[in-house]
Amino acid sequence: MKKNEEAMIQSMEEISQGVYSLWIETTLAREAKPGQFLMVYLKNPSKLLGRPISICDVDREKGLLRMVFRTIGEGTKELAAYQKGTKISVLGTLGNGYDPDWLKDKKVIVMGGGIGIPPMLLASKTIVKDNISDKTPEIVLGYANQDLFLKEEFDAYANVSIATMDGSVGTKGTVLDAMKEKNIQGDVIIACGPMPMLRAVKQYAAEHQMEAYISLEERMACGVGACLGCVCKTVKKDFHTHVNKTRICVEGPVFDAKEVEI
Repeated sequence: MKKNEEAMIQSMEEISQGVYSLWIETTLAREAKPGQFLMVYLKNPSKLLGRPISICDVDREKGLLRMVFRTIGEGTKELAAYQKGTKISVLGTLGNGYDPDWLKDKKVIVMGGGIGIPPMLLASKTIVKDNISDKTPEIVLGYANQDLFLKEEFDAYANVSIATMDGSVGTKGTVLDAMKEKNIQGDVIIACGPMPMLRAVKQYAAEHQMEAYISLEERMACGVGACLGCVCKTVKKDFHTHVNKTRICVEGPVFDAKEVEI
């Protein structure tokens, strides 16, 4: 059940060049699931639309929720300047995340690329802490260079393989290059990252007859499906629009890779 509320910033920290970790105190932490996101609203009245930011982690006992975001435009730069004690308006929790039933008792390969890495931390934590599978997951993360933000936190949950585009750490290339180089095997892939990465994951899964669930990144204006601004093509007709398209913010952002055309 989504709701809008005032959340208190508990910490704001730059953990990589232009990448910030934000912890907020909010009742939304109780229900947050891996793969979901919040709409975060700025104090600047000239910026009416919220910023969609994926959920990176939660502390349910303390009522804390973490988001990790990259400063891209003026909106995220303003957000990064907020300090502890600042109150911000948030709407959540939004979207459909990774269903535990997809992963139950399966060997899961968790893949994250770029700013698609943060939401995979809560996914990895949930698989292990909630005993969704008795098979230890494999985690594969893709970075541009040796600035491996969040890597040490992933280490707490499984073996982590690294790919960097410049070859400075781990395998030179993509997450799939690292997966192939290390001969990583599994039953199902869950992934979040840039569209070229997700296309490659979809193709790899189809070729190897694997299940794959991918989180699509898209510009969102409302976050609740009203504006139809974040649609993607689908194999089946959508019940809402009656065409071969669906809303990433409501029916997604996580989809069965077989069901979307990307």
